[in-house]
Amino acid sequence: MINKVVVGPEEAIKDIKDGDTLMLGGFGLCGIPENCIAALVKKGVKQLTCISNNAGVDDFGIGLMLQTRQVKKMISSYVGENAEFERQLLSGELEVELIPQGTLATRCLAAGYGMPAVFTPAGVGTEVAEGKEVRNFNGKDYLMEYAFEADFALVKAWKGDTAGNLIFRSTSRNFNPVMAMAGKVTIAEVEELVEAGALDPDQIHTPGVYVHRIFQGKAYEKRIEQRTVISKLAD
Repeated sequence: MINKVVVGPEEAIKDIKDGDTLMLGGFGLCGIPENCIAALVKKGVKQLTCISNNAGVDDFGIGLMLQTRQVKKMISSYVGENAEFERQLLSGELEVELIPQGTLATRCLAAGYGMPAVFTPAGVGTEVAEGKEVRNFNGKDYLMEYAFEADFALVKAWKGDTAGNLIFRSTSRNFNPVMAMAGKVTIAEVEELVEAGALDPDQIHTPGVYVHRIFQGKAYEKRIEQRTVISKLAD
C-alpha cells in the first residue's frame, strides 16, 4: 500500500506555482485547510484562481491570501463576510465569478466523475446564465455548466490514514469530499493521522485513491464567522 504522508504543509504545497487554480474545501470557516493556506501565504505564490464556497474573513482563511494580493480570481457562492474582498472587487483588482452553491458543488462532482459538463436549472433567466448555453429538456430550460479544472484541491479532514483515506466531521463534510475527488493533485491535512487499516472502512468518506498527499496539521483555530449569544433573561 502506498504511503502518501508528507512532512508538513510546506512540503505538501511545494509545487503550487503562480497562476495555478486551487480548490479549497470548507464551509464558511469550518473545515478549511488552515495549514495549507498559511503555507501558501508564506510561500507568496501569486495570480491564483481560488474555487471555494466562500472567501474567508479579513484576517483568516482565504482572506489572508487576499490581504497579500495572491488571488487573481475568486469563484465562490458567498463572500459577504470579507471587507477586503469587497474592496478589491469594487476597485477592479479582483476577478469574481459568483455561482449558486448547488452549481458549485455539482461542477466539483462533475470533475471528480470525469464528466465535461452538467445541465442545471439553477440560474436560468438570471445574470448567472449570461454567455452560457441553454438547452430545453422536456419543456424546461437548463444551463450547461462546465466541470471545474483545478490543478490542486486542498482539503481538511478530521482523521486520515497513511494511504490517504479520509473521514470528515459534521459541517466540514460539505465541499471537502467533492473537492477531494476533483483536483488533479489532492492534498489533505488532517487533525489525526493513523496507520493504514486503522480506520473503519464503513466510516471512510473519501477513499485514498483520490488523495495524493496527506499530513497531520497542527494549531487549528477552528474559527466561526459570527458568534451570536443570547443574554440571560431577567427573572
